[in-house]
Amino acid sequence: MKILRRILAVSGIAAWAVLIVLTLISAFSGTGPLSDALPGLLFTDIALPVVLYAMQLMYRILKKK
Repeated sequence: MKILRRILAVSGIAAWAVLIVLTLISAFSGTGPLSDALPGLLFTDIALPVVLYAMQLMYRILKKK
């Protein structure tokens, strides 16, 4: 189970890093389809860590029962 949790943690961090890089690229690009995606990327940059934390919290709560 520890290996699975580590794999999920690393994949979550990698996904968040990719989203941050895409957000920076879209913020600095003036026009085009990538700049139109900026609000969605900003929302995802905030929502992904919150969802991952909530999943971890629920795992801890459900594991105790």
